[in-house]
Amino acid sequence: MIARARPPLADRIYRGFITLSAAFVPALLVALTVVIVRAAAPAIGAHGSDLLFGQVWDVSHGRFGALPAIIGTLLSSILALALATPLALGAAIFVSELAPARLRSPIAFLLDLLAAIPSVVYGLWGLLVLVPFLRAHVMPTLTSLAGIVPFVRGPAYGPSLLAASIVLAIMILPYIASVAREVLAAVPTSQRESALALGATHWEMIRDAVLPYARSGIIGGVMLGLGRALGETMAVTMVIGNRAEIPGSLLDPAYTMAALLANEFAEASDEAHLAALMAVAGLLLLVTLAVNVLARWLVAGVRRADAPRESTA
Repeated sequence: MIARARPPLADRIYRGFITLSAAFVPALLVALTVVIVRAAAPAIGAHGSDLLFGQVWDVSHGRFGALPAIIGTLLSSILALALATPLALGAAIFVSELAPARLRSPIAFLLDLLAAIPSVVYGLWGLLVLVPFLRAHVMPTLTSLAGIVPFVRGPAYGPSLLAASIVLAIMILPYIASVAREVLAAVPTSQRESALALGATHWEMIRDAVLPYARSGIIGGVMLGLGRALGETMAVTMVIGNRAEIPGSLLDPAYTMAALLANEFAEASDEAHLAALMAVAGLLLLVTLAVNVLARWLVAGVRRADAPRESTA
């Protein structure tokens, strides 16, 4: 037998560095989880179910019910996703399939530029422009329809669940659009040409050939946008109203877990208060991880469903 030559020292060093770099990511996640769990342990032991199901957050009386913040986080993120996904998908389809060649690069650049704007700038725009506009023009119209349209009753405060959802939708739109655009661009040209050769119109080609082929990637982009919305802090804190109550209407002020942490962490001097905030941080981490696991599962399921169809095509 011929002995295999030992790799050069430079290759071994490079391989060791790459291995350490890959191991650093899960190690960092584990370390972060351990720190949060250890810091939150007193609150979990003392308040347990009240953190998940309690509706009163009163530091002076030692009550730490995070349910309003949990519900506010989920509602604002889901509403933002519902607003952003159709617009992002439409923009991606236009850039990749319909726009003239000379316009594709500028529009794609503008979409990417939206993702680079700091969140505090979105928050200032929402506070100074969007909230006054909603309070003066949109909310009075919605309240007049309270008997017909559910979840729009109540006074027009301005800072509200609706304002936060709109700001979040604008913030996550470029992420979803960019991923969807790249996925659509990766669809083979033969997929389009086959549909056109069978007599499909341009729109039928996009609807029946391109979008189904790119479905798994689009779902992944949507879930990426959801993860971004769940963790957004400053912009939401500035426009959501920061009231620790479960909102009964889109026009009511609300709270999110990230906003709760941003507002109270710097002032938390009591150990019980700090432990409760760390427990909320752990909940936020858990929800974010669950969303990413769900995204992976959905994308894998779609790919498994598409594999037999692609193999028979």
